[in-house]
Order: sequence, then structure tokens, then C-alpha cells
Amino acid sequence: MAIKVGEKIPSMELSFKGADGIQQIKTDDIFKGKTVVLFSVPGAFTPTCSAKHLPGFVQNADKIKAKGVAQIVCTSVNDPFVMDAWGKDQKVADKVFMLPDGSAKLAKALGMELDLVGRGLGVRGQRYAMVVKDGVVKSLHLDAAGQFDVSSAESIMKDL
Repeated sequence: MAIKVGEKIPSMELSFKGADGIQQIKTDDIFKGKTVVLFSVPGAFTPTCSAKHLPGFVQNADKIKAKGVAQIVCTSVNDPFVMDAWGKDQKVADKVFMLPDGSAKLAKALGMELDLVGRGLGVRGQRYAMVVKDGVVKSLHLDAAGQFDVSSAESIMKDL
């Protein structure tokens, strides 16, 4: 069952590539006491994700943060090294925190996994964007499979 508005982001620990190598971060630490925009892409370096979805959040990061958002977080079912390389390729810098979900742990806990095994891509996360306040989902924009319509930075800014 997919997470709904009003529900809390599940508590878990995920790995990311930081300045000191692979590090751990708890979802509670990401979301507690602040407003966060979380968005998910099916895969790093894929066409729509690289040409539209992530760039939209990078380009609008200052506008989004000016509306009271403490952090913008991009997640994808990719390992920490891929997410780090993709962030560098997309010139993300400190505008978006690249949160790997290498085993689809977060995607599954949110009920947002996407089975692309038949296409050779394994289990991925669906394309979505949400506003989370103090760990609770306040708005959720879930795109239909294969679409990029409602989860853009421009769409999420209307909720802030």
C-alpha cells in the first residue's frame, strides 16, 4: 500500500557517499523538525530523470528553499557511487541531497516500488514528489508509470 498524505515517513537507515566515503543516515534525521521536499526518480542517468526531473529541482532549488524548505532530497534505487556520480554530472552541489536506495528499502517501505524486471531494470522506485513536514507527508504527486507530469519542481512549488 502506497504512503498517503498524513502518514509518517518510515524510520530506517540508508547509505550515501559523503566526503569520508560511505556513510549512514537515518530517515528520522532527514525529516525531523523541518520541511523537506522528497522526490524519486526511477533511475540515475536515465533520459527523463537526467534531462527534466532532477534538473528542474536543481534550477528551482533557491525558489523552493525560499518557501521554507530546509532540504530537497532526490532518491533512486541506485547505489551510493552511482548517485554521487550522477549528482556531480548534474552539478547538484548542495542544492539537492542525493539519497541512494540501493536495495529499494525506502521505495518498498513507502509502497512506491516499481517492478521493471521484465525490462531488465529490476525493482525501482516510482516517479513522485512530496512535501514532508516533521516526518509527515503533507502533499504527494505520483506520476503514472512512464509519465512525467505531476512530480516536477514547478508542481511541488504550488504546495509550498
